[in-house]
Amino acid sequence: MPAITADTLTLPRVAVPDPAVTVQRPVRVVTTAPSGFEGEGFPVRRAFAGVPASTLDPFLHMDQMGEVEYAPGEPKGTPWHPHRGFETVTYIIDGIFEHQDSNGGGGTITDGDTQWMTAGAGILHIEKPPEHLVLSGGLFHGVQLWVNLPRSDKFSPPRYQDIRGRQAALLSSDDGGTLLRVIAGELAGHTGPGSTFTPISLVHATLSPGARLNLPWNPGFNALAYVLAGQGSAGDERRPVRKGQLAVFGPGDALTLAADPGQPSAEPNLEVLVLGGRPIKEPVVHYGPFVMNTRAEIVKAMEDYQAGRLGVIPAERVPHAHGEFPGEE
Repeated sequence: MPAITADTLTLPRVAVPDPAVTVQRPVRVVTTAPSGFEGEGFPVRRAFAGVPASTLDPFLHMDQMGEVEYAPGEPKGTPWHPHRGFETVTYIIDGIFEHQDSNGGGGTITDGDTQWMTAGAGILHIEKPPEHLVLSGGLFHGVQLWVNLPRSDKFSPPRYQDIRGRQAALLSSDDGGTLLRVIAGELAGHTGPGSTFTPISLVHATLSPGARLNLPWNPGFNALAYVLAGQGSAGDERRPVRKGQLAVFGPGDALTLAADPGQPSAEPNLEVLVLGGRPIKEPVVHYGPFVMNTRAEIVKAMEDYQAGRLGVIPAERVPHAHGEFPGEE
């Protein structure tokens, strides 16, 4: 699991919150993600399954894609499909994924890169492995997160952000035992590159065996920690967590994670995606790729899609900011 690595001894340190003036968030529940398939058949873990929507707000859905070692000819993606009313965040840890959309966005992401697509008023897009990966096979592992948009932003123009892994704010825990990658939002005064309509924070933490991480966390945000690999504990109460599990924290302004001293041989560290955001507190009507506030808006989204008003599949591949075409630097 390479993503982006760095020497934690040379990075800015996140100070341990002062216990005299902070409240540690308790762990409300730990859930286990069920496995399934998405798109043309790539394996996923449904990270938020069984968690009430009100607890997740402003997040809607999250899949851990893989971790899977594909044989030649096996890599799969998704066909062209529509979205309206929210944002999709695709974070690739291992492997390569290509994106193309009807608004002109597109590119190739690999270890530690993120594609942030604001569907807004409506967009068509496709996500798939590049042809060379289909032919060769290889390791694939990533996460896709859906972030809701408030009513005032649901019809915003579509937008695409290509976030290179090297753009993430890299930090270290106070004792140097944890590498923190801030992808979006703010952590201890450091801001990630992702631009969001809904205030959120998204952090990938790598805890070395035996490390303990105590993070300040915005008291106005919810707090979730999803384990991508390894095993450890969450909260001061040390609730056991392992790969494929989600810890849901209660109120407070700090949260704690810890890695077990012994880790599985194939997973040397505890890898955790820590995320939270300001709840939108609006009605949510979710149908397939559309997330709106009312049933009538869902019906209108379906009608607009069928009438071609959410975009048209491009006849040719879209030029990319990092090269003439996606994947070319």
